[in-house]
Amino acid sequence: MKSERYRRTAGVLLAVLALVATAVTPAAASHQSKPRPTIVLVHGAWADGSGWSKVTRRLQDDGYQVRVPPNPLRNLGSDSATVRNFLATLSGPIVLVGHSYGGAVITNAATGNPNVKALVYVDGFAPAQGESIFPLAGADSALAVDPTTVFDFVPYPGGPPGDVDLYLKHDTFVTSFASGVPRREAESLYPAQRPLTLSAGNDLSGTPAYATIPSWYVLGTGDRIITPTAQLFMATRAHSTITRVPAGHLSLVSHPGQVANVIEKAAKATR
Repeated sequence: MKSERYRRTAGVLLAVLALVATAVTPAAASHQSKPRPTIVLVHGAWADGSGWSKVTRRLQDDGYQVRVPPNPLRNLGSDSATVRNFLATLSGPIVLVGHSYGGAVITNAATGNPNVKALVYVDGFAPAQGESIFPLAGADSALAVDPTTVFDFVPYPGGPPGDVDLYLKHDTFVTSFASGVPRREAESLYPAQRPLTLSAGNDLSGTPAYATIPSWYVLGTGDRIITPTAQLFMATRAHSTITRVPAGHLSLVSHPGQVANVIEKAAKATR
């Protein structure tokens, strides 16, 4: 009798467990099946993709797929189209990250792309429609002075009449652009800077992606290129989640752990 009762009790328990598993497992499986987003890092002016190396390593160590496409730095419209075309080759969700001028590029490149689930600005420009980047740097920016004192002007073939490549002068690069970065490292970055064209700095931005895509913003409180006040204005206007970092313009170099943490928060929010 007892053994029969135990068998019946066990049968009832198994039936209940089966019902629970049927009810719970699909939802849990659905949640777990959502893929991690690919993180795309876009560099800005006077830099290249290697500036993201410390951040990239941390993201990869945490299991994220990372891509760092080149930003041509020629024209805001064509630079954005270059990144937009690159994004079209990726499948699944994307977290799109832009530093400095790269922020203006992602603002335009992500517009209309349903796979881009989050934007992250790192000391970046976040222009509204019809704005150009140079006026957005702030009245106290190291760039808001006589341009001949901060730039070396280099003509380039095939450019519009009067257009030039802008290279940062040594002192501006080391003391303002790379402020907060160890001097030896700043000196090593200076020779390899990639120039931005004068026209790119004055191109007008299009419909901003942050109007429809949630955004995060890493604000460097010691930034001398895009002032903290200017960054706060743009981040607030974009309704970004703001993280302040005690860094200069190259927080991705001097504070890569904090930058990576913000990117991962944005990535987790998409799942």
